[in-house]
Amino acid sequence: FADVFPDDILDLPPEREVEFSIDIVPDTSPISMAPYCMSAAELEKLKERLEELLEKRFVRPSVSPWGAPVLLVKKKDGS
Repeated sequence: FADVFPDDILDLPPEREVEFSIDIVPDTSPISMAPYCMSAAELEKLKERLEELLEKRFVRPSVSPWGAPVLLVKKKDGS
């Protein structure tokens, strides 16, 4: 899909008139799973990527009680 997706996204898409939200079912307990084990190298790559996404304001820190682990998958080229 290299012809469809750029290697690097430089900016956020324009704001749209529609605001999205996730409605939580009342009386539902938050689900938070423990992180998967990863090597020191994988953890370093994850930290680098998160810093990059934070700088670009694509993500923001969360204090939500809901959470899911990160799963890193290598590309065919090994990266």
